[in-house]
Amino acid sequence: MILFFSLLLFAYPAWRLGGWLQLPETWHIVSTLILFSSQFVARFVLRDNVNRLTYLYRRAADFFLGMSPVLLTLVILIEVVNLFAGFSPQSLEILAQGALAITLIAGLWGLSVAWTPDIVTVRLTSDKLGKPVRFVQISDVHIGSRTVRFLEKTIQRVEAQQADFLCITGDFIDQPGITEDKLASLKLFSGKIYYCIGNHERYEDLEEIVTRLESLGVEVLRNRSITADGVQLIGIDDHEDPEQVAKVLPTIDVLKDAFSILLYHRPEGIESAQAHGVDLKLSGHTHNGQIIPFNKAVDKRFKFTKGLYPFKGSFLYVNEGTGTWGPTLRLGTRSEITVFELTPA
Repeated sequence: MILFFSLLLFAYPAWRLGGWLQLPETWHIVSTLILFSSQFVARFVLRDNVNRLTYLYRRAADFFLGMSPVLLTLVILIEVVNLFAGFSPQSLEILAQGALAITLIAGLWGLSVAWTPDIVTVRLTSDKLGKPVRFVQISDVHIGSRTVRFLEKTIQRVEAQQADFLCITGDFIDQPGITEDKLASLKLFSGKIYYCIGNHERYEDLEEIVTRLESLGVEVLRNRSITADGVQLIGIDDHEDPEQVAKVLPTIDVLKDAFSILLYHRPEGIESAQAHGVDLKLSGHTHNGQIIPFNKAVDKRFKFTKGLYPFKGSFLYVNEGTGTWGPTLRLGTRSEITVFELTPA
């Protein structure tokens, strides 16, 4: 299956475009092989190599991955029209150049969107609140795939929201060895930070990640709760089991008279959360597909993929992802920083 998609997404467009552009045979073969093998090399051969050159190679490979659906669509379109129009070699060369130009423009646009998360405001009321509460959620920042500069820029924008606290709902880090100094910009936020782990932290050096975050003052909520700022905050560890919330939440005392916020990375378990008295569940994980048409696959996998979902008096909010995984690109989706304004009913 992986070989099939690599041939379809990488080798086929590269081979056809090389032919239409009339590249010399050696360049034609070499360029196709490089693009075809780019993800294998980036994800496996160079996975543990952290020097500057390999980092740039991985970013370039991921950029091509992100743009491959656009390029594939344009190549297929040229193929279909050519069946009826019978373009000359010169016309095919011009069309190939146009396809590359359109792909590059779309890529630059997607890069801009990925670097500038939208500020999304969500307003809720509850009779459990004794005072207004304003807090921020970020999710799927993916430090490792994303740079320290992106984290610093994100936390500066979070601080500008003048929030009481910040919630980070997993996939904050996606590579091993992200040192404390690379996370130091978390200290730019003047309030308290609450965090639950995501699947990517579990894939890496999880215990070291937790230790580094705690040393920076982050409150790591692992299957436990804490009461602060007039609300109860609950964190549950990520798990592939769709019943994870249903299994863990009964072990935590959900306060019936306090507004309760559950941090769980995946947008699953709202039914159990509501049944146990949770008022608001915060999730991420989906990225809303990040790049069309992958959002269609996400829609088939998850019932809840983005935004606010009321559920029998409780609410689920799915953040589309503050950062990105793989390609630093957003096409047809947005990166977001979510600001919640809670007011007494």
